[in-house]
Amino acid sequence: MSVVAEIDVVAALRRLAPELERGEQQATTDRMLTSDTWKLMQDLGILRGLQPARWGGGEISLRNQLTHVYELARHAPSAGWVAGVVGSHPWQIALFPEETQQELWGDNPAHTNSSSYAPTGKVEKAPGGYRVNGRWSFSSGGDHCQAVILGGNAGMFDMGGFEIPNYGSILLLGDQYKLEDTWHTAGLKGTGSKDVVVDDQFVPEHRFLSHPKYEYNPACPPPGFETNKSTLYRLPWAVMFNLVLVAPVLGLTRRFLDQWAAETTERRSNWGGSLSDDPLMQMHLANAEWVHDAAVKKMFEAVDTITQAAEADVYLERPERARIRWNITKSCQEVGQQVNHLVRVSSGRTAFIDHPLHKLFQDVTTALGHAFLSSDAVGQYYGASLLNTKAPEVML
Repeated sequence: MSVVAEIDVVAALRRLAPELERGEQQATTDRMLTSDTWKLMQDLGILRGLQPARWGGGEISLRNQLTHVYELARHAPSAGWVAGVVGSHPWQIALFPEETQQELWGDNPAHTNSSSYAPTGKVEKAPGGYRVNGRWSFSSGGDHCQAVILGGNAGMFDMGGFEIPNYGSILLLGDQYKLEDTWHTAGLKGTGSKDVVVDDQFVPEHRFLSHPKYEYNPACPPPGFETNKSTLYRLPWAVMFNLVLVAPVLGLTRRFLDQWAAETTERRSNWGGSLSDDPLMQMHLANAEWVHDAAVKKMFEAVDTITQAAEADVYLERPERARIRWNITKSCQEVGQQVNHLVRVSSGRTAFIDHPLHKLFQDVTTALGHAFLSSDAVGQYYGASLLNTKAPEVML
């Protein structure tokens, strides 16, 4: 039976908004989420919403999970970002062999893990497993987690007649790595996205999941499919992971638009009237609202597309995955442009770090620096597919 309570999470988050906002302020000072905020996220089931029910998780739909992450990011951007990322990991652990799931969740199904997917360290094949060495960055929420998923290239993989790097996700337990406090940033300070440092650790074979072997080969499903039967776990990983970043960005920008409107209502113009009566200001906000609403619709359209495909047992080919990722990453970039534009027409006081819009602007800017929110590579691949020509390979 699931330990995730059947509650209205969105209503609970709105009710707890003052507590979440205080926690965000403290997290910004501490450069990591507070224990109270982390416990609240656990109690509401947000961190385990995508965990299989047989392990006590919610096993809810991706649409519901992203709705919860979006709402959390409205009130506590750093917590929303961490919830998006860390909350996606139970979904991925469910793809690993049963032995791996038992290893992480057997004694305590509430154990969580952070991640760093860019293959900046070394993962080398060894008898019975892999040797792992090096440094990985941006591991959000790692201070509160008991394990980490790292990305690495473990040799080469034969992809239908040509070889590509065998990129995969490898799970290390808490005693196999350390966090180094490098997270001194302008935005999303409370995420505590520190570096992961690994010194020559052996990781057994069952804790490595090859993406080209399983993700792009419908005839070879991940081993976790044997025990986790729900179509939830049939979603394409790269698209799914992209979406869990999109949701907090859009929730955060929703908060920015609300705050901008509140600030503009209070601003006085040079001629003594209210700037809220200025037709240009009204159009600036209307444009930004349109872009935000369109981005939210693109996000849920993507969720429904991959969910319906999984339920129909339809394999989404790479051009379709590129189209979906182009739509959602381009949406985030366009929303970011609107935030930049609204800051430009805001008070010069937004330069002060204690101004309500300053932190939100920095949070948006920092979030959009994530590699999986860049629209260029997926846009090029999608455009090339429309023209029936080739583009550089990209993870789709």
